[in-house]
Amino acid sequence: MTRPVGSHTKTSGGLAKAALPYADAAGSEAVQVYVSNSRGWALPAGDPKQDTLFRDGCGERGLPAYIHASLLVNLGSPTELTVERSVDTLTHALRRGKAIGATAVVYHAGSSVDPAHDDKAFHQLHEALLPLLDLAAAEDLPKLLVEPSAGGGRSLASKVEDLGPYLQAVENHPWMGVCFDTCHAWAAGHDLATPGGMTATLDSLIATIGPDRLQLMHANDSKDACGSTRDRHETIGAGTIGAAPFAELMAHPATAGIPVIVETPSKEHEGHAADIALLKELRVKG
Repeated sequence: MTRPVGSHTKTSGGLAKAALPYADAAGSEAVQVYVSNSRGWALPAGDPKQDTLFRDGCGERGLPAYIHASLLVNLGSPTELTVERSVDTLTHALRRGKAIGATAVVYHAGSSVDPAHDDKAFHQLHEALLPLLDLAAAEDLPKLLVEPSAGGGRSLASKVEDLGPYLQAVENHPWMGVCFDTCHAWAAGHDLATPGGMTATLDSLIATIGPDRLQLMHANDSKDACGSTRDRHETIGAGTIGAAPFAELMAHPATAGIPVIVETPSKEHEGHAADIALLKELRVKG
């Protein structure tokens, strides 16, 4: 399937018990889940029965699965404990990912926080992340996908061009991929709303990272203006990006075969179902 579309999916009440019915109701062709608290450091072991049911259920439905690591992860932090906890969190997510059959683990690029820490942050990224990438490759764990941020707080990567130095810091490791988030790119200053803007941004992304590192996309509209550095997602077509750029996303040659995950506001599956249906429609037109 070209560009399978799905959503970030709830897991409260049991990974398979909650996520699979949600995915079915939303019309998902791919799923993304948390395997730990999105804003905490606790690393739960998981339920082997639920893991098996989830893995088998995704297999039966043909759903590629992805994990989003805790939002606290920051490998560029000047606080040593934060870096240690970030490595532990990513290690946990990778091992949980293998248990549930996930393709990859997404994490945010992180920030140096303090201008005085900018240079050290990339050295620290190399020292912390390279061994983890080697481990994942050696043990056939899921790949790691770095997601550029919305641009605030001395981000290590926000604009797509920033991914060049980021990948160089981990020696262009083959186990490192990229997740492109439309709301983040817009907030970081990429004008996706101008006709051709999404296409130009994706062109620049591929020119920076190469043709094979883009492995996941987050399709989110935004509540804020271009360049705001604010990461506030909105229903597709109801925000400041608008629906038209997503047609460019779904038609760009570089996105062929790449899963698309919506992380738009949704109390239950209905909101995600509407966004998924719209993206499927744009996919057909594209």
